[in-house]
Amino acid sequence: MAKIGVFPELSPEEAAAKIPHGATVAFSGFTHAGAAKVLPGALADRARSEHESGRPYRLQVMTGASCSESVDEPLGKVDAISWRAPYQSSSTLRKLINRQEVEYVDMHLSQVSEMVLAGFHGKIDFAVIEATEVTTDGRVYLTTSVGASPTYLQCADRVIIELNRYHSLRLREMTDITILSGPPHRGALALHSPLSKVGYPYAQVDPRRIVGIVENDEPDRAGPLSPPDVRSDKIAEHVVRFLVEEICSGQIPPEFLPLQAGVGNIGNGVMAALGKSEDIPPFSMYTEVFQDSLVDLMEQGKLQGASTAALTLTTENLRRIYDNMDFFIPRIVLRPQEISNHPGAVLGLGVIAMNTALEVDIYGNVNSSHVYGTDVMNGVGGSGEFTRNAFLSIYMCPSIAKGGKISSIVPMAPHVDNNEHAVQVVATEQGLADLRGLGPLQRAKAIIENCAHPAYRDYLHRYIEKSRIGHIRHDLDSCFELHINLMEQGAMLPDLDFTKL
Repeated sequence: MAKIGVFPELSPEEAAAKIPHGATVAFSGFTHAGAAKVLPGALADRARSEHESGRPYRLQVMTGASCSESVDEPLGKVDAISWRAPYQSSSTLRKLINRQEVEYVDMHLSQVSEMVLAGFHGKIDFAVIEATEVTTDGRVYLTTSVGASPTYLQCADRVIIELNRYHSLRLREMTDITILSGPPHRGALALHSPLSKVGYPYAQVDPRRIVGIVENDEPDRAGPLSPPDVRSDKIAEHVVRFLVEEICSGQIPPEFLPLQAGVGNIGNGVMAALGKSEDIPPFSMYTEVFQDSLVDLMEQGKLQGASTAALTLTTENLRRIYDNMDFFIPRIVLRPQEISNHPGAVLGLGVIAMNTALEVDIYGNVNSSHVYGTDVMNGVGGSGEFTRNAFLSIYMCPSIAKGGKISSIVPMAPHVDNNEHAVQVVATEQGLADLRGLGPLQRAKAIIENCAHPAYRDYLHRYIEKSRIGHIRHDLDSCFELHINLMEQGAMLPDLDFTKL
């Protein structure tokens, strides 16, 4: 058998043959960044073959965050996943989860490593980790994400390394890895700025547990984000204006504060708008993903530094970084997700958190994960750690969807990921509601008047007027009327003329 260093070199098929039905497999990857590339496909081929022969083959799958194209799609299409955590964004897997054919554990991303180390999810049979290099003494140099890979390497019974020759060996110069001690001896993080480093440039594994190396030369499977539309641009305009006013009033220090932005077009659009604003000073980020818009901002000098768990970039923008590593290395730190999303770090650094919602109710409770309160879209991801501990927490979404058939502002959210006590600001293309210091009825009026689409404002005002008076006013007979209308008649307000919206 050929060897890479002292470790056996395996084909993807040979590696897949080592993983039995029923195994718990932890894959590297935080979004598509740093995800295993070739072994998931080989496992899907094995599952297909086993199923055609009448034998079961399903795995319990963990990752750092969503790894749709690399992990969830190939395995989901052949019914090779029985259980999944902590986050996903795969259309195929989503359908299986909502049909209860896959058990899905949606988790705050900062808690994954602690739960694995404590054994809450049982043992990890295999870890499949992408790396640029592995040494004979067990140092593993990761690629474009750190995620939960250091913990999986520490805990897995057996390890398969995907050695990816595509990625720059100099990524290790950005990487800062530490694994937190368990309670009751967990110390405070010594992070005094987003670029503070407290660990090592590599993860570690007992080399005796490495059963083989699979080589490849593939880029991360990144799809380009859609360009911001008119509504996204308007949301960005409201958020930038609000932050400028906060600086002018002294609510935000003149040197500004570190920013966090969620994954997606709205987050990308807001960051681009902040970069263009002459009234926003140069800033840093303490966030979980480094997205495309940030490459331009960093090259322009507006973004001075960023701490992240993953370089969630298109191939073109990742190549821009690889071609200019001397510039980017001092300005980017890649961390494990329990550090990038650490509540104490978010609180200590005074992060301004900007995340997106599916819907927001009139009191400021945010649903970012479930349609009708029942069907999962992706999951809570890392938004909760930032929202609850941020200096300032902002949620953004369009006021309507599906041509006006859906209002994103509703009387009561049927599923709540982040509640009114942590959500401070809500913004849609209609406007922005600052909820700080407002009681429930004041919050409701501010959200309806500033954030709801005009076509839905009368309905929402009438809802308050007919609701039972209490500290929080609700009519339990009709609080989900809009959602029921949507399910039964295809629109929240079926009599609305959507052609005029």
